[in-house]
Parts: sequence; structure tokens; C-alpha cells
Amino acid sequence: MERHADKGPAGDDDIAGKAARAWQGLNTLLLERYQQRKAVSEALGMSFSRVRALRRLAAGPVSLRELAERMGSDPPYTTVIVDDLVRRGLAERITNPTDRRSKLVHLTEDGQAKAELAISIITTPPDALLALPREDIEALDRIVAKLLD
Repeated sequence: MERHADKGPAGDDDIAGKAARAWQGLNTLLLERYQQRKAVSEALGMSFSRVRALRRLAAGPVSLRELAERMGSDPPYTTVIVDDLVRRGLAERITNPTDRRSKLVHLTEDGQAKAELAISIITTPPDALLALPREDIEALDRIVAKLLD
């Protein structure tokens, strides 16, 4: 059987290896090299789990259960996080207008400002990305958009 770089049975192994290398590279870039999590935690003076909660609350009030689902954490741990945000004056519990027996978590004005700062830090691309040629950035943008579909 003829071996092709990107086609056929042998090519499938080559492309799978390249995909694995690209995926590992993305993980290294996002989690280790540019350390946006550390930068945003230091800028806001709180753990990244609290930053994640702020970012998810920035869209509007939600129940503790919904916040836990959005964060991928359990409700008791989410309660600890929300209690801390409330103590810091960044969030408050408000009565749910559709069910007065339940509460929603809502960001205060200061909490909204901190959430916006967190989003700004996390979404600012590193200089190394901005230094790439325009066509590379456009290709990366297309590829990421496809992966997110």
C-alpha cells in the first residue's frame, strides 16, 4: 500500500499524530506558557475559581444551582465561592422575581467592574500571537471557530 503524508490508512496515523501534537501545544500555550489564570488571579486578588464565578455572573443573575452547572462544580463548593464574593462586596443574593422562595446571585457594581477586568485580561492575546503574520492569525481564527462549532 502506498504511503501518503495526509491520505489513506497510513496518512490517518500521521494526521492523528499532528492533531495530538497541536492539541498538546494548545494546552501548553493556554495553561502553562501564558498563565492568564495566574495573571487574572493576581490582578483581582482572588483564586481563579472566584474569577470564574465572576465571569459567569457577569451575564446576569443566576441561581446557585445554575452557577454551579456553569462552573462545573458542586453546589456546596459554589456556595462557599458565592459566600466569599458576598463578603468581598462583589456579589449579593437577591430574591428571584419569578419564585420569591428562591434567591439569585447578582454582581454588585464593584463585582461587575472586576468581572470586566477579568474578561479583559483573559481575552487579551499575548504579544507572540499578535506578532504572527496576518494570514496565520486568520487561519488560526478559522480553525478555532470550527473547533467551537
